[in-house]
This record gives sequence, structure tokens and C-alpha cells, in this order.
Amino acid sequence: MINNIKPGNPTESLAADANSLNSLRSAAATQSPESLKGAAKQFEALFLNMMLKSMRDATPQDGMFDSPQTKMFTSMLDQQLSQNMAQRGVGLADMLVRQLSSSLNKPLPTDEDGASALPLDIPLANTLSDLDKSRLVQGLANAATYDSTSSQGGSKRKGGQQRPAHVEAFQNRLQADAEAASRITGIPAKFMLAQAALETGWGKKEIRARDGSSAHNLFGIKATGNWTGKTVDATTIEYVNGVAQRKVEKFRAYDSYSEAFQDYAKLLRSNPRYEKVLANAQDAHGFAYGLQRAGYATDPHYAEKLSRIIRQSLSA
Repeated sequence: MINNIKPGNPTESLAADANSLNSLRSAAATQSPESLKGAAKQFEALFLNMMLKSMRDATPQDGMFDSPQTKMFTSMLDQQLSQNMAQRGVGLADMLVRQLSSSLNKPLPTDEDGASALPLDIPLANTLSDLDKSRLVQGLANAATYDSTSSQGGSKRKGGQQRPAHVEAFQNRLQADAEAASRITGIPAKFMLAQAALETGWGKKEIRARDGSSAHNLFGIKATGNWTGKTVDATTIEYVNGVAQRKVEKFRAYDSYSEAFQDYAKLLRSNPRYEKVLANAQDAHGFAYGLQRAGYATDPHYAEKLSRIIRQSLSA
């Protein structure tokens, strides 16, 4: 285990060794060039890790082979990749060192690969006092202690677990409409939010008209039966005898997400096949598997996916 910061390779133990982080904090108080470069490298690695996580968030991760374990190992891989990239450098750390080192008398350690990849010359150091510089170095060191989930943004859940930013944004946007539908159906708002998330990929794969406008159809409800409202044609995946097939179907279109929740509530209350779903509405497992047994979706893994979102992403 590494207990000291190595000026030549300060990201070697990023977020993996608490002792090295404590050493970095202690060194930051001295305003030494080694601690400045170490903190800047740590910050660069953190920035790269956040970038990788943003890229992961833009990719759906609810496939058949996705699980909490695969996501954990992917997070570990991203952390290692960010450390490796920071060791080579993308220029951010060098820029921070240049701008914050004008008041230091000791020579700064240099990277083996030469000059910064970002030749910026912002006179930041000239506007900061020595005390401000010390505080900024300390802040960069503290930033390295963020765990893999806190760098995504979002709010804390019970037990200190972090809620991803895209989940938080999705819930905040639709919470009021979900609660209104909950008062009608008795289904907890988070269960409906989870189903909307599953159907739309957390809002990233909404059903859209040809002009690109949203149909506000959060629940994948098709325009069958006596539906007389607006419709849009969209490609969807249907499972026939367990085999996925791509089809073009006609879906209901709404003027707002509020209308989508209202129509969803009306559908479940008026259709007899969903009686057992409403009867087990307070249990996540019963709700998810009740929808599948009632024929809400043809995906054989629909209930499993929905139940997992409720438990893992939208739990209190």
C-alpha cells in the first residue's frame, strides 16, 4: 500500500488508498510544488472519471446481461481508466499547476511527455492570494476523495448511497404528475415512475412524431380499441414466442406528460385484467409481475427489469 504521494506519479493510488489521500491533504498545507502537482493530477483524474460516467449514463444499461455486479465492475474499470489517462495527462493538471504556482519558489516537477496539451494562459495566479491558493490546493485534494457515485451528481439516499443525476432529474420532472395518478390508482408514485423509466430509457428513448416532437407517451400505450385521440407511428420491439421482433405500431399521443399519467391511470382502473395489479399495488414485486401476467408487455423479462428499477434506482 502506498502511504506517500509520489511527485512523478501522483495518481497511482487515487481513491484506492485513504493514507495517500491524507498525505496529500497534509502536503497541500505546505503549498509545496509536489503537493500542488499531486492535487492537480488527482483533480484531472476525477474530471476524466466524471466524463466516463457521463458517457456510461448516455448508454442504456437495462439489457439482459446487465446487473448490479456488472455495473460495479464497469465503475471500477472506469476508475482505473481515468487514472491511466491522468498519468499521461490531457493538459488540465498542467494548466492548474502553471496558474497556481507563480508564488512558489521551488522548481515544479515536469511530466516526461513535455508541455501541456492545453496551452492556455489565464492569469489566475495573479488574482489569488497565497491563502486562496492554499485553500484551492486543499479543495483539489478533497475532490479526490469523492467516490464513484458522488461524481455523477444527484442527492443522497438512505445509507449514504448516491442517486445518479439522470434518475434525480427524471423523478423531479415527473414527480407531481406521478403523485396525482397515484391518488387515483393507489399505485405508489415511484412504481409508475419506474415503469415510465423502463419504457422510455429514463426519457432518452421517448416515442416521437415524424417532426421529432414528443408524443409524451411514457408508458408505451398503443392506440388500439376505441382510442380517438392523436396517434404516432413508432418502431417497437415485440416478443413472439420469446423471440424479439421489430415492428411499426400505432401509439397514443398526448399534449403533456400529465395527460399520459391520467390516461395510464384510467387504463388500469377501467380494464378488468389489471384488477389484480391494483390489488397488489403496494408491493413492488407483486405490481411488476402482476403487470406481466396481465399482458401489459410481451418482453419476458419485463417484470424483472421493472422490479429492479424500483428496488435499486427509486428506493427511498
